[in-house]
Amino acid sequence: MKRGLIYGLLVLMGAPLVAQVTEWQGPDRSAVFSDTGLLTHWPAEGPDLLFVTEGLGKGFSSVVSRGDTTYATGVIDSLEVLSAVDATGRILWQTSYGPAWKGTYPEARCTPTLEENRLYVLTGMDRLSCRRTTDGSEIWSVDLHAEYGSEWDMFGVSESPLLYKDWVIATPAGKETTVVALDKRTGKTVWKSPSLDAKRSNLSPRWIHHCGRDYILTAVQTHMIGVDAATGDILWTHLHNVLDQNNDNSTILANTPVYHDSCVWISNGWEVPSVMLEISPDGKHVTEKFSDRTFDNQNHGVVLVDGHLYGSNFTGRQTGKWVCMNWDTGEIKWIGDFHTKGPVISADGMLYLLEEKRGNMALVKADPEHFEVVSSFRIEAGAGPFWARPVICDGKLMVRHGDVLAVYALKKRNETTGTSESDHSPADRGRDRLHRLVAGARSSA
Repeated sequence: MKRGLIYGLLVLMGAPLVAQVTEWQGPDRSAVFSDTGLLTHWPAEGPDLLFVTEGLGKGFSSVVSRGDTTYATGVIDSLEVLSAVDATGRILWQTSYGPAWKGTYPEARCTPTLEENRLYVLTGMDRLSCRRTTDGSEIWSVDLHAEYGSEWDMFGVSESPLLYKDWVIATPAGKETTVVALDKRTGKTVWKSPSLDAKRSNLSPRWIHHCGRDYILTAVQTHMIGVDAATGDILWTHLHNVLDQNNDNSTILANTPVYHDSCVWISNGWEVPSVMLEISPDGKHVTEKFSDRTFDNQNHGVVLVDGHLYGSNFTGRQTGKWVCMNWDTGEIKWIGDFHTKGPVISADGMLYLLEEKRGNMALVKADPEHFEVVSSFRIEAGAGPFWARPVICDGKLMVRHGDVLAVYALKKRNETTGTSESDHSPADRGRDRLHRLVAGARSSA
C-alpha cells in the first residue's frame, strides 16, 4: 500500500516511473493484496463464479493478472506451458517454455513474473526465459543448469523469478555459484555470488530495503541467506534444515520469508521450530530473537497484517490448524480449526483460508483476539491438492487448482463486471460450466 501511495505521488509530480511488477504472492511477495471494497460476507454457495477455464496444464503455481489478461503456467505431457486467459475465461494463446521436471511432483511450480510487455518464467529443469505478453514468444533464455551448474533436490526447481531494478534474480546454487543476477532485457550475467556448495531450496526469493540498503533474502537446501543486492556478496547464512544421514531433507525450505522492522520470519513445517531473526543495521549479521514450535507452516505461506502473523501449522502430513502470532513477541494469540492446513492470503482486513484437502475456502477477519469463520464455500473445479496460492486482483478471487482456473467476484456484480444487479448471466454461465466440469469428472471416475 505504501508503494501505491508513492506511485501516485510520483505521477502527480511528473517523475519518471519504474514499471509495476506483478508477481508471486502479489505486492512485495507478501500475499497481502491491495484491493479494497471487497465483500465482507459471501452467500452460502460462495461469491459469484465469473468463469472456469480448463486446459492450463497441471500446476501448483499461482497466476498473475493485469488488465483483462491472466497468465498461468502448467505441465502438458512433458512440457511446461505458459497460457494467457482473457476476462471471459477464453485461452488467448499457449506456448511451451521448456521441458518439465521428471521427478517427484512434476507439476509446474513457477508463477510468472510480469513487467510491462514481458513475462519471466523458470522451468522445473532450470531453464529461465523472458517472453512477450502478446503471444508468449521468446525474447531470451538461459539454461541455468548448463550455465551455472545448478544442483537440485528431489523436487527440481520451484522458484518464481524475482525482478530487482533491471535484473532478474535466481538461486541456482551448486558448486559454481549460489545466487545470480541477469540483465532483464538480455539475460546476460550482471553478477554471481560465491558458491556455498549446496543444493537448491524450494522457495522463491524476495528483496528488502533494510536500514538504507537493498538485500536479497533467499535460501539453499539447508540455509537461509542474506545477499547484498548490488554486488551478490553473501553477507550471512542461517542453518534451518539439517539433513539426515542419507543427506535427505528433514524439512523443506519452501516459504518466501517475511520481513518487517529489521526482522525475518522463517517457517517450514515438519515439526521444525520456526525462528525470528533480527538483521544487524549493517546487514551483515543475524541473531535469533525467538523460536516457536507451534506455528510451523509447511509450504503454504503466512501473511503479516497489523503486527500479527496468520497461517496454518503442521500437525501431520495431512493435518494442521490455523494460527495467529504476535510478530514482536512470538505470543500465540489463537489456534483455530477449519478442516486442515493450507494456503492463506489477505486483502481489505480479511483472511482467505484455503484448506488443502477438499478445497474449502473461508473468509476470516484478521483479528488477533479471536478466530471466526465469517463465510465459507467449497471449490469443486480441478483435481489434486489445493497447494496453489489464490490471488486477488481487480476485485476478483482467482483460484488455480490443477489444470483449472476458477475466478470469483469479490465485489457486488455491478462493481466487478459492469452489469446490473439483476443481470445474473456471468455468474450463471460460470456455475453452469463448473457443474458440467464436475459432472464430467464424476462420470469418468
